[in-house]
Amino acid sequence: MSEVKGRVKWVEGMQFVGKMDTDQCSIILGDSGISPMKLLLLSVAGCTSYDVVMILKKMREPIEGLEVEISGKRREEHPRIYERVHLHYMIHGDVKEEKARRAIELSQDKYCSASAQVKLSGAELTYSFEIIGKE
Repeated sequence: MSEVKGRVKWVEGMQFVGKMDTDQCSIILGDSGISPMKLLLLSVAGCTSYDVVMILKKMREPIEGLEVEISGKRREEHPRIYERVHLHYMIHGDVKEEKARRAIELSQDKYCSASAQVKLSGAELTYSFEIIGKE
């Protein structure tokens, strides 16, 4: 088991700065930055993006780019966790549809820890994808 450490510091008002011990960048949270729940969605999109690119490269698919749009619907009552999360993958390059689908499935079912965390909270996680070939 590996341990991860970070720190959040209150700056002023409702502004906070977060930094992981081993990372070079900081995140501004609160009124003048991104909210923690939005950051959670970006974490899911970033995690699965990394997986899909890595898997498609291992499959020797000619991926040229990837964008992932993510949206979430939160509960009205507290804690306001996500009930539903949807990912839409836009894969650039002449990637075979079945390979793209398999890469996304592997990410969502096996590798993406951030997606797994959201699913363990009870959220329904769905996805769609499109392949944008060479123009």
